[in-house]
Amino acid sequence: MPHRRPEVVRQLFLANLGLQAFDAVATYHGVRLGFGEANPLLRAVFEQVGLLWGLLSAKAVAGGLLLLLYRLRAHRAVVPALAFLAAAYFLLSFVPWTARLTLGVP
Repeated sequence: MPHRRPEVVRQLFLANLGLQAFDAVATYHGVRLGFGEANPLLRAVFEQVGLLWGLLSAKAVAGGLLLLLYRLRAHRAVVPALAFLAAAYFLLSFVPWTARLTLGVP
């Protein structure tokens, strides 16, 4: 349905931004509470520049890439890419951080 495609791209873009924001807040609180960061690249960045600056930098890059995808929204690969990213962040960030922060699961 071509007439609905712009709305789908917009909704996926906003969902991804929301997941990025959740990931930033959850990671900040989780790491401060003593839970480790699972991503070794982010752990290394945190060691170099600190938790706050590392998160801000990582989320700026992620937000910039999401904005690039949104700007390329006419391309047919954008909807699958945004859907994949949302699913990945849901499964690899939202679910684990929610379990850790609400249930104390390591």
